[in-house]
Amino acid sequence: MKVAVGQWRIGAPPHFDDFAARVERELAAVVAQGAQLALLPEYLAMELAYTFGPQVYGDLHSSLAAVNTLYPQWRALFGEIAQRHGIYLLAGSFLRRQDDGSYRNRSLLFDPQGRHAWQEKLRLTGFEKDAKAITPGNALKVFDTEFGRVGVNICYDVEFPLFARAQSEAGAVLLLVPSCTDTPAGAARVRIGCQARALENQIPVLCAVTAGDSDWSAALDTNTGRAAIYVQPDRGLPDGGVLAELDAEAGWLVAEVDIAAVKAARSNGQVGVATDWPGQLLPGLQRARVTSFERT
Repeated sequence: MKVAVGQWRIGAPPHFDDFAARVERELAAVVAQGAQLALLPEYLAMELAYTFGPQVYGDLHSSLAAVNTLYPQWRALFGEIAQRHGIYLLAGSFLRRQDDGSYRNRSLLFDPQGRHAWQEKLRLTGFEKDAKAITPGNALKVFDTEFGRVGVNICYDVEFPLFARAQSEAGAVLLLVPSCTDTPAGAARVRIGCQARALENQIPVLCAVTAGDSDWSAALDTNTGRAAIYVQPDRGLPDGGVLAELDAEAGWLVAEVDIAAVKAARSNGQVGVATDWPGQLLPGLQRARVTSFERT
């Protein structure tokens, strides 16, 4: 399968229609290159705060409230694009208002019929906790596609091994990671998490990122990271575990992902981490024992 992983330079669209036109144009271009699945980054919807002017986009809480009013248009935009091009499309993430007034960081996955399902972010970063407005999701999901089952870990979630492990055990053959990081250290943590999850579960992990500086935004001021596709280092796969990585400041990583080849390496590789995983759960290994030195 051919995938397109976004390294999306945050813009400053005057109106929703300007944002929509850019999304449509860029996705049409990667579809023309053969992409069957496209992945956009976390917090993408916050770019729309710019459409409400400086009194809104300069304040996080005002931005969250204003952008939330565009949720129907957001959903319609990506659903129509997915259906028109016949692709699977992960539309970054949207901070969706809840009945209690809080917001959940939600990634919508659209299928080629324009239908959608979503995964919400399960663990919050320090920034999200400090906002006093964002709450974690409470359900871990997998989604059936024509390529097999797919899981989503939103940014920080990929740093927790049990989420991806549960998705793998539920049949996920691919992990999608929409991400947004503002420091090189944050980008490194996500990259290390992606590579660890690829190694442990022996499945491809796709990571999309935000890019560029947007000093107007209360949420997207600085953006780091590289769009990349990670796999386990083993026979028939890259020794460094990086199947492809974007060598540019922004743009799209369009690459072929051979799920069958990754499955073959899982079955016939030098190691079988995914299969050997339950060995960690033996009763005698659940707690480390403090052991004294003995005289020789």
